[in-house]
Amino acid sequence: MLTLFAVVACQGDSNDQVEFDPETSALASISFSSPTFNSGADIPAEFTCDGDDVSPPLRWTDIPEGAKSLAIVMDDPDAPGSIFKHWSIYDIPAATRAIKQGQPSDPQLENTIKQGTNGFGTIGYGGPCPPSGEEHEYTFFIYALTGHLELPPGASASDLTMALQGKVIGTGSFTGMYARQ
Repeated sequence: MLTLFAVVACQGDSNDQVEFDPETSALASISFSSPTFNSGADIPAEFTCDGDDVSPPLRWTDIPEGAKSLAIVMDDPDAPGSIFKHWSIYDIPAATRAIKQGQPSDPQLENTIKQGTNGFGTIGYGGPCPPSGEEHEYTFFIYALTGHLELPPGASASDLTMALQGKVIGTGSFTGMYARQ
């Protein structure tokens, strides 16, 4: 039997060795989707800059035990230069299993739910809007977290990425495609 050890830094200069168990350390897999389009299919125009530019409805199951909150991010990895952030919504209560279509562009939503600043420089959802003649793939990610992110409403994408570190215990994703009409 192979036993692995990880070194964990404690307060001060001392280090303790803690056994690493891959079975209990693996991230849980969350089933994540939208009822309005299948993963890999075209995103309906109503959720894009060619339509009403409203957020799609989202749903999920299989949140791991111990999750205290959830975060959702929508990225465009096909954007020129870098990954474009279309949406971040965080501090979603772990018992939540869906987000309704058309979330307002408010930084603070119901309960503890907050939205971050997207790549367009606005708060909340900014739908797909690729250059004419290009089809882009958009990825929706969900993260189950060990606690709340303790970020203010309107946090930047980089602040959200930093806050996620060390708190993710489960994840899921799905994609949608879009080309301008």
